Amino acid sequence: MAEETSTLAGRPEQPLPPVRDWPAGELNATEFEPVLAGLMREGPLTRIRLPYGEGWAWLATRHDDVKMITNDPRFSRREASVRQVTRLAPHFAPRPGALAWADQPDHNRLRHAVSNAYTVSAVKRLRPRAQDMLDALVDAMVADGPPADLIERVLEPFPINVVCEVMGVPVDERRKLHDWTREIISTAGGAEASERAKKGLFGWIGDAVRERRDSGSDGKSDGESEDVLSLLGGAVRRGELEVEEAISVAGPLQIGGEAVTNNTGQMFYLLLTRPDLLERFHNDPVSRPAAIEELLRHIPHRAAVGLPRIAMEDVDIHGTRISTGDAVYVSYLAANRDPDVFPDPDRIDLDRDAGAHVAFGNGPHFCTGAVFSRMQIELLIDTLLERLPGLRLAVPADQVPFRQRTMIRGPVALPVTW
Repeated sequence: MAEETSTLAGRPEQPLPPVRDWPAGELNATEFEPVLAGLMREGPLTRIRLPYGEGWAWLATRHDDVKMITNDPRFSRREASVRQVTRLAPHFAPRPGALAWADQPDHNRLRHAVSNAYTVSAVKRLRPRAQDMLDALVDAMVADGPPADLIERVLEPFPINVVCEVMGVPVDERRKLHDWTREIISTAGGAEASERAKKGLFGWIGDAVRERRDSGSDGKSDGESEDVLSLLGGAVRRGELEVEEAISVAGPLQIGGEAVTNNTGQMFYLLLTRPDLLERFHNDPVSRPAAIEELLRHIPHRAAVGLPRIAMEDVDIHGTRISTGDAVYVSYLAANRDPDVFPDPDRIDLDRDAGAHVAFGNGPHFCTGAVFSRMQIELLIDTLLERLPGLRLAVPADQVPFRQRTMIRGPVALPVTW
């Protein structure tokens, strides 16, 4: 077979990097994905083939390249939504009008409809209510006494309750929605199970948006933002969004609580297996916000890569041509371990300035709920360290089970005592 090459104007042909298969393998605890580590060593741009979909895709791993690609309109998410690009998940059915697959200017139009619910001031107003919900969970766990599963008792129900509060989901409906979101992010149940869960979740959201649309509320009250479903219902009634667009915006926001559960699960696992880190968090509460940013940089939030983009024209990166129509992935995990930005990147250094991390993404698709997520993480760490003196694992570290065959990584259970 002839060697594949990339031709650049005025330069000789260059051989393309080989296509590397990236299987969905088993991963241990918070280890950095070994396949990704190998790809990072091969170069700033490599080519990958994931377990599902078709063909191969470029992968960018350097911090600067990841930031450039994710903020460059020459790379389209919308075009990737209608292509069978190589991918991690067995099922692929993007919803029309989904925020994650939108390009500008549609992306801003969709995001604007819910932006009032995720501002710094909105999150500040929510914080006391979130603290009350967290205190109630911790009170119940303390009353029952140790040992306890920190995931089951606090790290799972707290983000579910908070995200449902922001969304406007009634208390008696929250468990059902959580079951659907857990099925959607899993890669173990197959396409049929995922589609059933999506049908249930998006059907429920559609009914809720229509009810809010018909209720007459304009999504605001005394100048303060209401819940997300009311904001979307008001936007639909005013003709700013179609119902299907509102559903596609709300779905991923509802699923977002899963990320907080798994991220904080990884953080507490690290704190409870690294006495030096736990001591620092206990003894220096003033530095905790900065230390949390370092943990966000370090933890392997997901398996493999997220959503692809398609090059809408030829783009030259490091002397390699990405051709029109090529699929491109970026790895935020790899960018967060770029030694040119974060020296000794595999080490957790609570004194480093980790502010350049891209754990919440970059560019137009920067996480809508980043401020919201940080608030929850801070509350969980501050409250649990204060309320549970002597907090420690109740089992050996190697007996803590971690999720496998899921896109978002984290422990299944975190048995603790205090």
